[in-house]
Amino acid sequence: MKTASFTFDRRLYELLQEEARARFTTRELRDAYAKRLGGMTFRIGDLRRYVYEQIRRMLRIGWVVLDEERRSRGQVYCLQPTPAHLQLELIDNGFENSLKTASEPMQESSGPDVPPKQLEPSSDAEQHLEALHNEIRLDFLSSMGEAERYKLLLDELPHLRDKVEAEYLEARDRSSRLLGHLRAIEKTLKTLAAAR
Repeated sequence: MKTASFTFDRRLYELLQEEARARFTTRELRDAYAKRLGGMTFRIGDLRRYVYEQIRRMLRIGWVVLDEERRSRGQVYCLQPTPAHLQLELIDNGFENSLKTASEPMQESSGPDVPPKQLEPSSDAEQHLEALHNEIRLDFLSSMGEAERYKLLLDELPHLRDKVEAEYLEARDRSSRLLGHLRAIEKTLKTLAAAR
């Protein structure tokens, strides 16, 4: 399988390498991350969203899986070996940078008489869309591979159907949603190119 670059938060990576971190909840990982932030001021809700988003990214590539026992609150995740096709690119200050990007649009409209700033029609929007396209494409391929493997397992080991079919359907649904995201981004990129 082709190697794919995967940017990931260095603090989170270090936390996940600690012993006894093979199983965790979003809250446990968030609290451990909060301790690493030292004297920084932040909203716990922002940190929870950030950590949850990172866990979702890990889920999509198969780095973590949901515990067999499904829960609506306090879901337990199980850490898997780092996928062989991933080339990890660890970044510093991931949480702080996510706060900056989230607050940038608010800074633009500083006064009531200032008209909203228009997005630069080409470069900024296109770069953002291209990066998004690459990330979603990787997630899509990963999800497709997962669905394919479940399908093969169901064909090879039909007695596991009761245990595995729900996972297969979930992976297939996720692939369909990601394909929709990919198409939307590709159409937007085409629209931007045509507008030039």
